[in-house]
Amino acid sequence: MAALAAACAVGPEAPDATLPSLASGAFVGSSSSAAVDASASARDDWWRLYADPTLDALVAEAFAENNQLEAAAANLRAVRAALSEARVGRLPTTTTSAGYGYGRAAAAAEGLSEPFEDGDSYDVGLDVAYEVDLFGRVASTIRAARADAEAAEAALDVVRISVAAETARAYADACSANAQIAVAERTLALQEDTARLTQRLLDVGSGDGLDVARARAAVESTRATLPPLRAQRDGALFRLATLTGRTPAEASEAARACVRPPQLSRPIPVGDGAQLLARRPDVRQAERALAAQAARVNVATAALYPSISLGGSVGATALDASDLGEDSAFRFSVGPLINWSFPNIFAARARIAQQGALAEAALADFDQTVLVALQETETALSNYANELDRRAALTEARDQAARAARLSRQRFDAGADSFLTVLDAERTLAQAEAQLAGSDALVTTYQVELFKALAGGWTPGDEA
Repeated sequence: MAALAAACAVGPEAPDATLPSLASGAFVGSSSSAAVDASASARDDWWRLYADPTLDALVAEAFAENNQLEAAAANLRAVRAALSEARVGRLPTTTTSAGYGYGRAAAAAEGLSEPFEDGDSYDVGLDVAYEVDLFGRVASTIRAARADAEAAEAALDVVRISVAAETARAYADACSANAQIAVAERTLALQEDTARLTQRLLDVGSGDGLDVARARAAVESTRATLPPLRAQRDGALFRLATLTGRTPAEASEAARACVRPPQLSRPIPVGDGAQLLARRPDVRQAERALAAQAARVNVATAALYPSISLGGSVGATALDASDLGEDSAFRFSVGPLINWSFPNIFAARARIAQQGALAEAALADFDQTVLVALQETETALSNYANELDRRAALTEARDQAARAARLSRQRFDAGADSFLTVLDAERTLAQAEAQLAGSDALVTTYQVELFKALAGGWTPGDEA
């Protein structure tokens, strides 16, 4: 029995891993090293770090109305029902029966030459059977079902994380598009003023037609940037409507009116690598899938050994319904039942090999999930750190371009410089402001990606 127990205790185990601090490399040498906090644990409700009531309301609405979440929750209920069904295997099975028949028994079977008369027959009975789980088939089946249920819980958490992150991303994209539209409109207004000035100078005979053409070209070039930005904003609003269970026509008006991407109120808490793997539900889902498959190897292994059931039957059989209660009608039987498909042992071993190969595949999937989790998080940290540095440089470039544009206009007004210098300075300023607005949008996008990689947006035990 000890050898048998050892033979049934199969299934791969997850490898140990020593993991460094996640922020140890991404922000080294970065001017924005204070943007993350490796000593603080990552938060589940990370979107509240933005202190934006509109975003808080949108995420809450998405959690309540998102159709993907509803489907994942329904799937979890189905898997939990399968677990309840598997647990019934520990209980005795009972069958009740009642029957009536009309016919004739074979007299020859009793050694008689005269036929029996036709007649009625009545039967009632109760059968009880209980499988003695000596070889762990029932217990392993329950373990597999329990692991499946826990994997489904993790799958629900994966969807919750995705819904929270995509809702925040769609909202931030709408705000960023509005901010870029505002920059383009300010630039357009400035360039239109410049074009009117050049036209007035031309009208009074002190201007140049080339300057007018250049000014108008700059105006139309900036005007052409507005339609794509408006389409980008509308697309983000439509995504946001879908995530919150609404039609595009019902897109959030608060998000449409947003004019600035949400801003963090504190550094991002990231924790360390070990904490990350404990939080990530995709890692937990892969680990539970591995545990379920290991249990199925045990189920297949149990088929090599006999199945033993203890059962009994009580009932009554009579030719008249009124006689069913008589002692003469009473019947019973009790005894063990042993089933052993020994001649088909090769098929059982083939099933064991099949389940073992699937367990090895589940182990490989688990290992890959761990690596992808680390890769996604480190990539998100690197993108965020480098974009913060880029935004700092673009901010300085915008400030210098604004100073150059102001000085060039003063020199032109004083007659010390050509109008071409003014146009060039204003074009440089417009490009710098557009790049800075785009960088602001990317910073928010990379923040959301980092929060998603850190597995925020779920709480253990919560259900949609």
